[in-house]
Amino acid sequence: MAGHSKWANIKHRKGAVDAKRGKVFTRLIKEITVAARIGGGDPAANPRLRTAIAGAKSENMPKDNIERAIKKGTGELEGVEYLEITYEGYGPGGVAVLVDCMTDNKNRTVGDVRHAFSKHGGNLGESGCVGYMFDKKGSILVDKETIDEEKLMDVALEAGAEDVLEEETEFQVLTAPDDFSAVREKLEEEGVAFIEASLSMIPQNTIEVTDEKVALRLLKMLEVLEDNDDVQDVHANFDIPDEIMENLS
Repeated sequence: MAGHSKWANIKHRKGAVDAKRGKVFTRLIKEITVAARIGGGDPAANPRLRTAIAGAKSENMPKDNIERAIKKGTGELEGVEYLEITYEGYGPGGVAVLVDCMTDNKNRTVGDVRHAFSKHGGNLGESGCVGYMFDKKGSILVDKETIDEEKLMDVALEAGAEDVLEEETEFQVLTAPDDFSAVREKLEEEGVAFIEASLSMIPQNTIEVTDEKVALRLLKMLEVLEDNDDVQDVHANFDIPDEIMENLS
């Protein structure tokens, strides 16, 4: 789990920069649009849309933006039709990487993703080459300084969470995908603040990266992928020791 939570924290720290460039809103709008297209425009009957709207609200997206994205998804407004694709491969150090994309131009996206892998010592693979190493879960990261572990455990498990794991600086609440919205909403009702809350691909095992140069190439590759407008999310199974992370930061 360490790779997932550490990467989530890295993304959280750079989130303010991404927001200034509009990337956060762009990704959220795409997700809302696709969710509405697939499951309809009623959040009450569409868990994916409900989760996407909650994420948009947490980033202070204006209500009008959310409503327009829903209408584009349902066809009430004209909009781009996005294709969902997940690319798989290996990064530096043999780290397994999944790249979730939404794109209106598959050729552009696969070219960009392949270039990011090859430029930083990775290798884009075939579909299915690493996907089996991950499980889809709801993941909610909570700063350890903001809540007592026992209280978080009681609230989360009562709401339907599968487990609460303790990392160095945060707790990670894990849920089945279908239970994610209910658990998130219950934690919000209890005033629990999140570092990140999302449906994610959680690695079954992690690979420790102890070479600082390899770690730097890996993090740079992940950052380049994250900065691509067609990329929605990046998942990887690395674990970089804290002392190396501190040196690189």
